[in-house]
Amino acid sequence: MTTGMSREANIAAQEHLAEHINAGDIDTAVESFAEDAVDHDPAPGQGPGREGFRTFFQTLAAAFPDAHIEPAHMVADDDNVAIAYTLTGTHQGDFMGVAPTGNKIEARGVQIGRFENGKIVERWGSSDELGIMQALGAEPKQGLGAKLSGKLS
Repeated sequence: MTTGMSREANIAAQEHLAEHINAGDIDTAVESFAEDAVDHDPAPGQGPGREGFRTFFQTLAAAFPDAHIEPAHMVADDDNVAIAYTLTGTHQGDFMGVAPTGNKIEARGVQIGRFENGKIVERWGSSDELGIMQALGAEPKQGLGAKLSGKLS
């Protein structure tokens, strides 16, 4: 595979992930992750590998059925794709212990994915999780360190 082809394949896999999350098709979305993908910034209680990502995204989709990831900027090289994005949605299901409020959220985040053979094998990310919880009316808790939105793109 030439250099440009791997970069393009990685971008396509990243776009596939966001497109299927936006459509609520989590099982297809997580095909962008390798089975043993490592999340360096997992959500609280998130298990390992592709199944951990699946559980996280299913939880997100249940809490925010209209969740939408809108990439704002992307940078890619032969092995990595970095994106800045905005997550929007309406809180209609339990999320991190907060019962549905009907509140709308809008949060910015950044994710870096390292790819091998067209699959994400490592992920780093950060999001405005405090802003999400405040939009839901939840009191900020000491040490709230969950990395939520990096999983969303």
